[in-house]
Amino acid sequence: MNPYYSKKMVLTIVLTSVISSIFCVGLFYLFIHHRIENQLASNRNNIVEVAKQKISWESELGELFHSTNPTAFTDAAEKGKLSVVYIKCLYKNQTESSVRSQNNGSGVLISDDGYIVTNYHVVEGAGKITITLSDKRVFEGVLVGSDENSDLALLKIEANQLPYLMMSNSDSLSIGEWVLAVGNPFNLQSTVTAGIVSAKTRNINMMEKNGVESFIQTDAAVNPGSSGGALINTKGHLVGINTAIVSEKGQYEGFSFAIPVNVVKKIVKDLKEYGVVQRGWLGVEFEDPDDITAKELNLDPIRGALISSVNKNGAAYLAGIKPMDVILEVDEKPVTNTAYFMELISLYRPGEKLTIKVWRKNQIISLMVVLKNHLNTYDPVAIYKTGIFEKLGIEVRNLDALERALFGNTGIFVVSIKKESILYNTKMEPGFIVKTMDGIKIKDVLQVQSLLEQKKAGKTVWEGIYKNFPGSYPYIFQVSGD
Repeated sequence: MNPYYSKKMVLTIVLTSVISSIFCVGLFYLFIHHRIENQLASNRNNIVEVAKQKISWESELGELFHSTNPTAFTDAAEKGKLSVVYIKCLYKNQTESSVRSQNNGSGVLISDDGYIVTNYHVVEGAGKITITLSDKRVFEGVLVGSDENSDLALLKIEANQLPYLMMSNSDSLSIGEWVLAVGNPFNLQSTVTAGIVSAKTRNINMMEKNGVESFIQTDAAVNPGSSGGALINTKGHLVGINTAIVSEKGQYEGFSFAIPVNVVKKIVKDLKEYGVVQRGWLGVEFEDPDDITAKELNLDPIRGALISSVNKNGAAYLAGIKPMDVILEVDEKPVTNTAYFMELISLYRPGEKLTIKVWRKNQIISLMVVLKNHLNTYDPVAIYKTGIFEKLGIEVRNLDALERALFGNTGIFVVSIKKESILYNTKMEPGFIVKTMDGIKIKDVLQVQSLLEQKKAGKTVWEGIYKNFPGSYPYIFQVSGD
């Protein structure tokens, strides 16, 4: 073999190998670099997607608890129009039984199976209630229950898969936030108006003494026929039930008021479970502290609910609350004024515990309170006043434990009697304990309701006693047909 040729061949082979290696390394580098770039791009896309999902989830979750502030109203208005119904009530004329008067209002679908919230004053005393949906279908409405003290009523229609409004959190509303009012003013169905939240926890002295007034004030236009309609935020979630206006002319003049949805939730739940509202009682009289009182108590800033008197053996008395205490918090929620204090207490039932913080002698004291009912016991109390009892013009309840011990296990208690009603004309008085109906011993309200509904014609005799009067008293009446 030629040595020179041999070296040349070797050099060629070496150079070729080096060049090939460099080329392969370059290709490998380009390949790896390309893969890394793709992986990084994929990772960036994944990170962005995860972030988007997180933001979306948190946004959807937040909708359940907080209001929103966009100013695009179309989606919210559409939800409101689909879920707000037209209510027509017929009333029998008292002087001519064949003639009927009519009242119109609004209501809000709150479930897909036909539950509707409206105002008590819209359906009060109605003989027949008809509900017209946004798609023009008409149903007969059944009154599940009502509460005059909050001016709310719950209706039911037999239908399914209905559009309804999700209930938000009215505490999260901010002054100046945009809201929409949806109702049927002047028989103009599905009317939407816009405004802002002008104030919260307003007391306009519309209710009686035991009424709950903690209204949301708005400047969204509300007129006769809008009562019972929806106040919604810009996400289309229910924040209140439109209830009242302040006007010298009877029409909208710039102010309208809605019941906060947090109160509505509690009332609806009670009416579904009991047919009546279970209202917890503290057993106190209270007022807003003024500047003079605040200075005397060293209360700065001026806030809370000033206790003026405490009922002996009531819930507040047993918890250690005293006159001149100022209630600052209820279950960690600051009490800004008496209207909001009433709203907070209205969210609890008899027997429920809550922590109340009071200002006393320059210090904050925390007290545990167990609420009672208006009978000063801890049990839920059902007062029945709808259906056949509304027709008779009375409110009744079952006997409590003390009454059963004193008067036996039979009977029901007549709480109130409406003026000019069927039973009013018998001269029966509130406080009457019905022991028998047509000779049948009475166990509870549901038995009386069943017996009355089964009775087609003829006179009915209720016989019973009064707590403070001796003897037995019979009352004879007849339930007239429609």
